[in-house]
Amino acid sequence: MDPTVDIVEFVLGGERYALDIQLAREIVEMIPITPIPRAPSYISGVINLRGEITNIMNLNTLLGLPNQEIRPGQKIIVLVPEAGAGSNVGIIVDDVLGVMQVPRADIEHLGEGLASEVSGFVKGIIKQKSEAAEKTSTGLIIWIDMQKMIEDASKK
Repeated sequence: MDPTVDIVEFVLGGERYALDIQLAREIVEMIPITPIPRAPSYISGVINLRGEITNIMNLNTLLGLPNQEIRPGQKIIVLVPEAGAGSNVGIIVDDVLGVMQVPRADIEHLGEGLASEVSGFVKGIIKQKSEAAEKTSTGLIIWIDMQKMIEDASKK
């Protein structure tokens, strides 16, 4: 087993999250999103990304966080089609902090006993050891199981 994990770290609602790097196809600046009538609440709409229609998911809704208005300066992480069950899918985030390698020893896996519905979408909690992380936040990053979250949302 590889001693490290490659992730994309991003910010949502002031908290730090991560997803597997192999699920991210690209990161694009916010562009106008066309709403879809009667779409589920977790679908913000669609964008035309270089001729491909891409569904844009509201990660706040999927995670049970308070909804925020879409605003300039946010980013869209476009996922590989495999992550979206073959569809082109992107998620809205407040900012992308970068790509990093995390030692597996710095990842705490959550137990099965958590009552929260969201805990099933959390692969683990990444403990940051840098001084900068300790000064700016809790030093914790929530590692999301994006594929599982999308699969579950599409079943509803």
